[in-house]
Amino acid sequence: MRPAPPLLVLLPALMLVPLLLALPGLLHGGGWELIVEFAAAALTPSLDPLVLRSLLSGLAVTVAMALLGWGTSLFAGLLLGLASSRTLWRTLLGHEFPAQLIRRLLALPRAIHELLWGLLLLQVLGLQPAVAVLAIAIPYGALVARVVSDLLDALPTANLEALRAGGAPAPAALLTALGPPLLPGVLSYGGYRLECALRSATLLGVFGLGGLGTELKLTLQSLEFHELWSGLWLLAVMVLLESVVGLLRRRWAMPRRLALHQPGVGRRGREMVLALAALLPLMALVGQASGVDLQALTRWQPLPGLGSDHWQEVLDLPWLQLVGGTLLLTALAAGLAVGLAPLQLLLTAPWPWARRLVGFSWMLARLWPPPLTLLLLLFVFRPSLFTAALALGLHNLGILGRLLREGLQDQDPSAQQALLAAGSGPRLALLYGGMSGVARSYLAYGAYRSDVMLRETVVVGLAGAVGLGSQMLESLSSFAWDQLAALVLVYALLTLAGEDLSDRLRRRLLATA
Repeated sequence: MRPAPPLLVLLPALMLVPLLLALPGLLHGGGWELIVEFAAAALTPSLDPLVLRSLLSGLAVTVAMALLGWGTSLFAGLLLGLASSRTLWRTLLGHEFPAQLIRRLLALPRAIHELLWGLLLLQVLGLQPAVAVLAIAIPYGALVARVVSDLLDALPTANLEALRAGGAPAPAALLTALGPPLLPGVLSYGGYRLECALRSATLLGVFGLGGLGTELKLTLQSLEFHELWSGLWLLAVMVLLESVVGLLRRRWAMPRRLALHQPGVGRRGREMVLALAALLPLMALVGQASGVDLQALTRWQPLPGLGSDHWQEVLDLPWLQLVGGTLLLTALAAGLAVGLAPLQLLLTAPWPWARRLVGFSWMLARLWPPPLTLLLLLFVFRPSLFTAALALGLHNLGILGRLLREGLQDQDPSAQQALLAAGSGPRLALLYGGMSGVARSYLAYGAYRSDVMLRETVVVGLAGAVGLGSQMLESLSSFAWDQLAALVLVYALLTLAGEDLSDRLRRRLLATA
């Protein structure tokens, strides 16, 4: 027997059972007064001009880091994506070997979280604005390259073959036949990466690389909740930027059949080209205003102790416990994030005000960095794997909930309306009329997001939780570079294995959708 598609989205919610059983035993006596003060401060944020000036300055730094890192990753990813395309090398040389080699080389930078890149580059280059930009650009560029190559290889090649048969040179044929249909998909995915870059820039600030994240962490650690909420409401303004980016992504989305005579195609094409042309001078202005010094990137400082003969200490690490804790943390967080979003929509289906409240909580959850969520939870819970899973799961719940809600809004409402007209309640109509159409695609994205959560376990681990991330924090603080190198390598291999598994699961779900 197989569960019906609408019930598939609720299966991951079974991970709530061990969480609900474990969390009551982790409660401690203190901290509830602080939670009440934190919640009450949301209504009375600080309006002190000095506080607002400092927060606005931090927000400007965060947006600048995100924009520079994202723009650099977009251009680098486009070039590397073309270089790792099987179609391109098959057209130029007649075989795919260079594409396979480049894809494997790009797997390592993609597997290492941007926070790890930031902390490693901080040790090598010192504290400077370019560190945060590179920390975002390196893994994001590899991710964009993977998507660009997949998009390019998935395009039909009939026009390309016709141009080649007519005697057109290979570069010109590739640009003419595959360039126009590739550009909308690249910019659509690039818009999504901009949203991610804003969250990553805030996260890097939490760990000392400047910006609004640093301000939020300092105010939370000093228990200045009114100032903290001033920063949070300011951070919520970035939702407007997400809305603008989402509007452009939908406007520039690839039509099902691209035709030059189709109304609006030429106009959208000109808009995309102008947007790309304006990006370079905008990045130059932002980089100059942020004090990014490219010459400083050439001054590297060595890591003392790297390559020493202390490998026995590396072998003595509790590898099974570290890897097992990381995998269990990922499973708990993924089950919470993927399963709780549809459950919340079902529970609040009869009440529009409750759905709006859930949507607002999702917005805060995806903007609030997981380490700060973990610090807030530690006011009332003891440090544990379950506390870390709750912090990580709540952050990704905001992302997955938004995706599920947009999927439900974009689909045909006739099935849900028919069930309501037949006398079904709003919950049953939503479950069988709404979620049945988005179940498999939502779970496919949930599989991809689980792969992302495996990378993000390092974030809550570095905040003192469990798994490989906690050991990385200890190795960083003791300057044990051999241990850190081994941990990064194991973490990269683990995330690559998770990426392969999530890809297989996603293809299987989409194939049956």
